[in-house]
Amino acid sequence: MKGTPTAEKLTYRCESCGHTSSRWMGFCPQCRSSEGLVETTVRPHRVAPSIDVVSADAPPKTINGRAPTGLGEFDRVLGGGMVPGVTVLVGGAPGIGKSTLLLHAADRFASSTGPVLIATAEESARQVQLRAHRVGVRTGQVLIASVADVDDIVAIAAARKPAAVIVDSIQTVSSTGSSGAAGGVVQVRDCAARLIAFAKNSDTPVIIVGHVTKDGSIAGPRTLEHMVDVVLYLEGESDAGLRFLRSVKNRYGAVHEVGVFDMTPDGLVEVPDPSGLLVGLRDDTAPGSVLFPAIEGRRPVVVEVQALVVGSNASQPRRSVTGLLPSRVHQILGILTRHARIPLAGQEVYLSVMGGVRISEPAADLPVALAVASAFHDVALGRVAAWGELGLTGDVRPAPRPLVRTAEIERISAGPILCPETGFKRLDRALAATGLASG
Repeated sequence: MKGTPTAEKLTYRCESCGHTSSRWMGFCPQCRSSEGLVETTVRPHRVAPSIDVVSADAPPKTINGRAPTGLGEFDRVLGGGMVPGVTVLVGGAPGIGKSTLLLHAADRFASSTGPVLIATAEESARQVQLRAHRVGVRTGQVLIASVADVDDIVAIAAARKPAAVIVDSIQTVSSTGSSGAAGGVVQVRDCAARLIAFAKNSDTPVIIVGHVTKDGSIAGPRTLEHMVDVVLYLEGESDAGLRFLRSVKNRYGAVHEVGVFDMTPDGLVEVPDPSGLLVGLRDDTAPGSVLFPAIEGRRPVVVEVQALVVGSNASQPRRSVTGLLPSRVHQILGILTRHARIPLAGQEVYLSVMGGVRISEPAADLPVALAVASAFHDVALGRVAAWGELGLTGDVRPAPRPLVRTAEIERISAGPILCPETGFKRLDRALAATGLASG
């Protein structure tokens, strides 16, 4: 009845930030999104009288420890394994390997802990079976159900009591009690809330697969990432075999941790030594190549920075950058022109981090500068490794965790190391030490 506390009412919500308004607008006044607000139905909420309220210093109820999945790189990103009742959101581009990764994790987890239920709304059970056979799933404890209603998923999980539940994907499941089509703001939010409530009430870990938009963020309302406990992104180039699983949110472990996998015809294979794999095929006699020990979470990973410099008659020579921030590369080229007297105005410059790795930390400035200078002078640097942030005045600033970076370089028998900690606090001094100083 209209006007009563239990009456439903219409409101309008922003898909990006969740802002609500009583009237429709063609933009969001809060986050300034250019997308129009979406109509949604607000249903009244009732506070259940059986909710327990406990003191923070009271002895907690029995809480089991983490349960490792058995997939080492996946456990690394999770912080050691599955926490009871955890909800994990795994995002990634189409075809990147999300479903394959979770099949591997389900196989290992089911073998050691108990049955794992895979609820798929995108494919038939037969299609998932075929993929499971292809990637070598060896246990009969991985259970597959083709179901698109979130209430049916919860009912099946409640009846079978699996050790974990995987929902693939949140944009394709729906609830009959919510308005809108599957994948809409209301459906995604309500289905996620239903799955999270089931996970917390039953202590069953739930892994939710999410699609990503063109800008790389997980599709659906932004509140989805706030609702879950862990947010993981699976990244990699479509034409490169390496896949990087990154943690961007983790209530039970460190963020920005990275797991590395190699995509093969038989599925994803763990890469426990990414440094050895990334630099194993490197040609130490080629100019324009420098080693950089990047820090991914708590993990050092040595990558190869390559540069190519060629003459050009174009009024605006091309600058092509892969795996680095273009704005920072342009800044480094300006520093080389000003402080190293390397004339790059008439040169095309190509820069790439090999293996499909993306580097954003400023510590990559010095290896980028050395790689460009090496390519310009056509002088090979061997197994030189470097790190340091370049200032506009030509100074080199220290980077975090130098001891960890040094240990990783020494582990793969590379060097010498050029960095502020070894005395190279100016760009010109680093270039002189490698024979790249201009006269």
